[in-house]
Amino acid sequence: MAEKYNTTVHEKLSALASNFWWSWQPDITNIFRQIDPLLWSQQRHNPFKMLREYDADKLEKRISDLALHSSINRAYRAWQEYMNEEDTWGNIQGGVLQHRPVAYFSAEFGIHESFPIYSGGLGILAGDHLKSASDLGAPLIGVGLYYDEGYFIQNINKDGWQEESYPTLDKSVLPIREALGVDGKPVMINVPTRNETIHAKVWEVDVGRIKLYLLDTNVQENAEEVRDLTARLYGGDQRIRIRQEILLGIGGARALTAMGIDPRVIHMNEGHSAFAPLEFIRLRMQADGLSFDDAMREVARSGVFTTHTPVPAGHDRFDSGLVEEHVGPLADQLGLNHEGLMALGRVDPQNHSETFCMTVLAFKLSRKANAVSNLHGVVSRSMWSNLWPWRGEDEIPIGHITNGVHVPTWLAAQMRALYDRILPLDWHKHTGEPEVWSSFMEVDPAELWETHQSLKNRLIIYARSCAMQQAERRGAPKEQVAKLADILDPKFLTIGFARRFAPYKRADLVLRDFENFAKLVNSSTKPVQFIFAGKAHPRDDNGKVILQKIFKLTQEDRFRGRVLFLDNYDINLGRHLVQGVDVWLNNPRRPLEASGTSGQKVVLNGGLNCSILDGWWAEAFDGANGFAIGPGRVHSNVEIQDQRDAENLMSTLVDEVIPMYYARDKDDLPQEWIYRMKRAIRSLGWRFNADRMVMDYVTQTYIPAGGGTSSELF
Repeated sequence: MAEKYNTTVHEKLSALASNFWWSWQPDITNIFRQIDPLLWSQQRHNPFKMLREYDADKLEKRISDLALHSSINRAYRAWQEYMNEEDTWGNIQGGVLQHRPVAYFSAEFGIHESFPIYSGGLGILAGDHLKSASDLGAPLIGVGLYYDEGYFIQNINKDGWQEESYPTLDKSVLPIREALGVDGKPVMINVPTRNETIHAKVWEVDVGRIKLYLLDTNVQENAEEVRDLTARLYGGDQRIRIRQEILLGIGGARALTAMGIDPRVIHMNEGHSAFAPLEFIRLRMQADGLSFDDAMREVARSGVFTTHTPVPAGHDRFDSGLVEEHVGPLADQLGLNHEGLMALGRVDPQNHSETFCMTVLAFKLSRKANAVSNLHGVVSRSMWSNLWPWRGEDEIPIGHITNGVHVPTWLAAQMRALYDRILPLDWHKHTGEPEVWSSFMEVDPAELWETHQSLKNRLIIYARSCAMQQAERRGAPKEQVAKLADILDPKFLTIGFARRFAPYKRADLVLRDFENFAKLVNSSTKPVQFIFAGKAHPRDDNGKVILQKIFKLTQEDRFRGRVLFLDNYDINLGRHLVQGVDVWLNNPRRPLEASGTSGQKVVLNGGLNCSILDGWWAEAFDGANGFAIGPGRVHSNVEIQDQRDAENLMSTLVDEVIPMYYARDKDDLPQEWIYRMKRAIRSLGWRFNADRMVMDYVTQTYIPAGGGTSSELF
């Protein structure tokens, strides 16, 4: 519950800064920005840290000078009302979950750029899931790990090679606090292995109405090696990975028990947390005297599993020795011998040479399993059909709930003002309902275009500033840095490409027909400019080579200022890109993009997608709400597929995208383009947002799993 009796300005702002609800309230972020614009920028938009620079008297004077008292009081009242509201969708629709909530386990959570414990899409999705659950009032808590060094900071050196650095987060300037157990003391849990015991402290974070609990091994009870276990996200070898995963799953479950939380549903967001149900099985055996088989059936009925990748390498597998070392003590308590434990993670329990797969374990311990797009569901049913050999492929019990994005987080303030004028009152409380968006087709074309141009100008100013800072870090001459102040032209068609630089995402596909690419960029009548961003995994040299190839292109005279690569892709950079580009380019090798969500953020802000028919776009494109690259077919030969997709990409740009953008009426408005902008928002805004996604999870998975009705399990 929110505090009710804070009275001073400093207390009110501190209370607001202590709950990440502020991060999706543009009126509140604007208050913090006005107080100290430079400090706000320097401190990664962290109001909790910024307020440390102001004592009560200094802050009061600054607030008085800016006449912000009424704005602060209004924001504080709005937060109080939000936190105490009872008539929410979740309160009405949550049913059996009200008494015992959903426990949402995820290896990463992307809440805000000031709290960098995420790497990319999976974490951003998890953060958006929590935010929409908060807005809807859905009974849910988050469980994850606290990473002292987070994911890496990316720097591109003068040779175009990615370099990684890992600065340590300062807990004292983050809105986190010690989680307290039922005894009122800070929670400390432990997970024994065969060789040692892993201890972890638990931190509590407020994300609107949702509590997020994060486990941290950097405590004095641990040896140095163990203290570093939660230092980095997705760092280290297989031994570190399994240790992080027993901490997330087994340790996370024990943390909930220590706090007196008995979840009705266990939602595993990807296989990283699949050990969690094993701990809940142990608790049922201990509390109710059940056999392992009976306890497993009971716990599995409450399990929900979301698989996120159609790439085999994306599913964690561990050898027999690692599993015995780390899960053996729990297996002893479950009454399982080693082969019995290994069988839980094998497609074929009798195949003693098969490794232990976390995804297999998650499927076996879940009542409901889903992919993250319709096409991904098809791929997943085929990929995992051997788990259900008695079923036909169409009968494999893996459904799909297509990913969505949290509208208030990704919608630009200027666009929100437009929505407020066009859509019904309180539209933001009903974004998952199609009828709420119907009036958007009535928006004035000139007003929509002007709003988009304003956001595009903001992106270009931001990109210029980033480019200059990056060039200075690389030691570029002053005259070269100065020239970057004028790169990019707001009148030119601007295409953005930003995502993880995994080879299958093919960041360099547009460069295959290099001469035609050069002609597009340097056209005297219909020029195109590209902004690239994204990180390669530290151990992915192939991805780094692709990144280097694009960076070196940006340094050539004929592309300088027309093709740009921006370092250190994070939530803040992503926000600027999705809010300002004309076109979002997405060209993965179908069907390897499970869903993707960046293009959904672009839709909300009036940008158009130009994408391979993969992931979410395969079910979103209707012929008039963006652009499709090719017909969506897959060739058995990867090289032929890449070449064919490259040709389709170039023809889509040359024959459709560019002519439509530059076709203007007497008022210099691209009417057909604007129509597609409007149609995209109208047809996609309600379908591909996180409110609809969370509502689907509640009604299609959480309530059935929480209700305990019979279902066919393993």
